Amino acid sequence: MHGGGGGGSGSKKKATINVIPLIDVIMFLLATFVLFTLSMNKANGPAVDLSEAKTGTDVDPNKAITVTLDTEGKMSWNNEAVTWDNFIIELIKYSEQESPTILINFDQNANYGQAMSILNEIRKAPKPVKVYLSTKLPKP
Repeated sequence: MHGGGGGGSGSKKKATINVIPLIDVIMFLLATFVLFTLSMNKANGPAVDLSEAKTGTDVDPNKAITVTLDTEGKMSWNNEAVTWDNFIIELIKYSEQESPTILINFDQNANYGQAMSILNEIRKAPKPVKVYLSTKLPKP
């Protein structure tokens, strides 16, 4: 009087493991992991040659807007090219948010006058903005 299904008296079903669905799931997870890690590339913006840091504080670039200035004088706001007028408009809109933070990503050979103009505009924003400078890690 066992509670099992009827396979006849004394017959036992042999348990098998089907490996094909397991391989499919593992391949899906592997492909997802590879694509996810490739999308985490930090160097999405324009390439700039940063100066080397002696001291500093880590800032999460995902919680800050990145302003980039390269050697050719091209500016970008959060990795999107902008003109001077668009930069000022974006800065004013962004400064109205709660605890605005800007990560400055200037090439070490960028035009000094342009860099100072950008910093002055950030300083003149309607509300205070935290500013951090992006630098290279010091060589060991």
